[in-house]
Amino acid sequence: MANRRKPPRTSNHSDRPSGGWDEDRPRRKTSGSRKSAGLFAGVTAFFGGLFKPAKGKKGAKRSFGRRLAFGTLKWGFIAGVWGAVALGAVVAYYAYDMPRMDGIPQLAKRPAVTLLARDGTPFAYFGDTSGPPVPVKDMSPYLPQAVMAIEDRRYYSHFGMDPIGLLRAIYANVRAGGVTQGGSTITQQLAKNLFLTPERTLKRKIQEVLVAFWLEGNYSKDELFTLYLNRVYLGAGTFGVVAASERYFDKKVQELSLPEAAMLAGLLQAPSRYAPTRDAARAERRADVVLDAMADSGFITEAQAKAAKAEPMKLARQTDRIGRYFADWALDQVNGYVGGVTSDITVQTTLDVNIQRAAEQKLAQMIKTNGQKLAVEQGAVLVMDPAGAVRAMAGGVDYATSQFNRATRALRQPGSSFKLFDYVAALDAGLTPDSGFVDAPYSVGDYAPRNYEGTYRGPVTMEQSVAHSINTVAVQVLQRVGVDRVIQWARRLGITSPLKRESGLALGASEVTLMEITSAYAAFANQGAGVWSYGVTEVRDATGNVIYQRLGSGPGLRMSARMIADMNRMLGAVIDYGTGRAAAIGRPVYGKTGTNEDYRDAWFIGYSADYVTGVWLGNDDRTPMKRVTGGGLPAQLWHDVMLEAHKGLPVRGVGAPLMADAYNPAPLAPPPPAQSSGGSLWDNLFGSVMSLGNSAPAQRGEEQRRPAPPIVRYEYPSDRENR
Repeated sequence: MANRRKPPRTSNHSDRPSGGWDEDRPRRKTSGSRKSAGLFAGVTAFFGGLFKPAKGKKGAKRSFGRRLAFGTLKWGFIAGVWGAVALGAVVAYYAYDMPRMDGIPQLAKRPAVTLLARDGTPFAYFGDTSGPPVPVKDMSPYLPQAVMAIEDRRYYSHFGMDPIGLLRAIYANVRAGGVTQGGSTITQQLAKNLFLTPERTLKRKIQEVLVAFWLEGNYSKDELFTLYLNRVYLGAGTFGVVAASERYFDKKVQELSLPEAAMLAGLLQAPSRYAPTRDAARAERRADVVLDAMADSGFITEAQAKAAKAEPMKLARQTDRIGRYFADWALDQVNGYVGGVTSDITVQTTLDVNIQRAAEQKLAQMIKTNGQKLAVEQGAVLVMDPAGAVRAMAGGVDYATSQFNRATRALRQPGSSFKLFDYVAALDAGLTPDSGFVDAPYSVGDYAPRNYEGTYRGPVTMEQSVAHSINTVAVQVLQRVGVDRVIQWARRLGITSPLKRESGLALGASEVTLMEITSAYAAFANQGAGVWSYGVTEVRDATGNVIYQRLGSGPGLRMSARMIADMNRMLGAVIDYGTGRAAAIGRPVYGKTGTNEDYRDAWFIGYSADYVTGVWLGNDDRTPMKRVTGGGLPAQLWHDVMLEAHKGLPVRGVGAPLMADAYNPAPLAPPPPAQSSGGSLWDNLFGSVMSLGNSAPAQRGEEQRRPAPPIVRYEYPSDRENR
C-alpha cells in the first residue's frame, strides 16, 4: 500500500502535458486568416451545438436515420445562415452606389420637336407628339394582357422579381440553344428605364432587382404598369403606347383591337426590328407569337387567337422615314442654338427630300451590289450647297442597324483627297498649274512615298500631278512650301481635327471627318469664301414666334481669284483625264479621289456650281476592302448622287470669285534637297521647277463645257498608299 502511486492531478493549475499551453511561453500573433477561421469555427460550433441531441441515460447510440436527419438539418441551417450573411454583404456592396430614388421622375409630356424639310414638309419628329399619358385601366384591355403574356405572365402575383418566370426562361433558352426569352419582370424593366443604364453587367442586374423591390414597396401594380406602358420605346421614334397607337394605327390606345394590341406588345423585344413601318410581314409574324402566348396564358381562347391571326392588319398611311442621320445632327444644332428644348418647337431645316432619298438609296444599292464581292460594308454621303447648307446626309447604310453618323463623327484617313491643301498652299507660295516637277523615286529620311502603279512618269506639271494623283510630287510640294503652310491652309478652310507635322500629311496620313473635308472643298465652289456647314435656318415655338433665325455666317473670304481659277483647273483635270473620270456627269464638275494605305478608306470629294458632295466607303472595324479606290466605287456613287441632284438644273460653271485678283504669294521655302537613289537623270532633276508649257493633254470638249474662268474637272490618281 505504501508504494501506491497517486493519480495525476487534473486541475487547471497543474502542469500541462506536452503540447499544451504554457503561460510562460511567448504568444504568437494570430493572423487575419486564423481569426476568420476561428470566427467561422465558433459560429459553426454554436449553431451545431443547438442541434446536437442529448444521449440517452444509458448512452445508447442513435440510429443511422436519426444521425442523418439531424446532420442534414444542422448543416443546412449553417449553410443558410452563412448564405444570408453573404447575400447581405453582396446587397450592401452593390447598394453602396445606387442611384438616388427620392421618387419616380414625373411622367410629363416631353416637348415635341417637328423638323421640316427645305420645302416645308415634315420629315422627322422627336418627343411626344401625341396626347397625355393614359392609365392602364383606361387602355384597351387587350394591350396589358398582351404585354403580360409575352413579357411577364405573373406580373400581378410576384414581388418585383419572378423566380418561376426566371426558371421558365432559362429552360426555354436551353431548349432553344439561344436566348429566346428574358427573365426580367416588367418592374425590373421599369427600374432599368427609370434609374439605371442599359449596360449588361452583374452589378446593373443586381441593382435592377433592388430598385424593383423598392418600386414594388412604394407603388401599386397599376401605377407601375401605367408608368411602364407610357414610357417604353416602341420603334419609329415613338415612346409610349399612346404615341405608338397613333403612329402605327392612327387610333387612340383605348380603341386598339386584339391583333393591334398583340403587334404593339410584340415590339417590346426589338422595337426597331419589329416595327411595322420597317417590315410589316415580320411585325405580323411577331404578333402571331404574342397571340399564341395570350392563348397559352388563358387571356384569350384558341379560337380568338386564330381569328385575330386571320384578320387583315390595317396600318396607318406611313410616310417615308428618311433623313434620320440628318435629323439627329440637326437636333444637336437646335440644342446649341436655343439652349435646350423645353417646349414644343418647329424647326426649319435645309434638307432636300429628293436629294436625301437619292443619297440613301444609291448608297444602299451600291453596298448591296458590291459589298460582299469587294468586302465593303459601310459608307457615307454628304451633299451641301456651295454656302454650306446641307441638302442630304447619309451617315451609314442603314440607320435602324447603326445610328453612328459616319458623315459627322467618323475620323478616317482621307488619302489623296487631302492633297487639296498641299496644292492650295503651293499656289499661295507662288507655284502655278504649269510648274514642273519630276515624278521619280523620292524619299525624305526614311519616308519613301510610292505611286499606285509602281511606275514613274518623269517630268510632269503640277496639274498633271493632281490629275494622276502622283504621290512623289505631292510630297515634293509639301517639302517645298513647308508642312506648316499646308496645315495653315487646312485650318483656314475648316479642318479642325489634329494634323501631324510629317511628310505623310501630304498623302492624307492624318484623320478627318467627311463633314470637315467636304466643307473645305466647298470654298472653291463658294467664290473663295470659307464655309461653315449648317442644317437649321429657323426655330419657332408652339405659338409661331421665331426663337432662332440664321442670318448667315462663315469665316469670310479665303482665297484670291487667281488661286481659285488655278485650283479649279487642276481639280477639273482629275475628272477630264485623270483618276476621277468615273465622276463625270456631263457638266462642269471638279474633285479629287482618295484611297489610304491597304484600301481601308476610299473617298471622292467634288463640286459643281450648285452642289458640293463627299463620299466615303470603308468598314467600321477598319479591315481592308478588296482594292476599292477613290476612282472606283466612290466616284461612281458620287456620279449617281450628283446626277439625281442636278435634274432640271441648267448647265453652268462655277461663278466668278468674290475677291479681286490680288495675288501676293509668300516667299517660297527652300527647294527640297535631291536625294539620289541611283544617280539617274531624274534623280538629278529633283527639286527643280520647270515650266513645261502646254504639256498637259487637251481637255475634252473644253470650248463647249467650260465657261470663263476655265472649269476644272477633278480626278484622282491611282496610288496604292493614297488614291
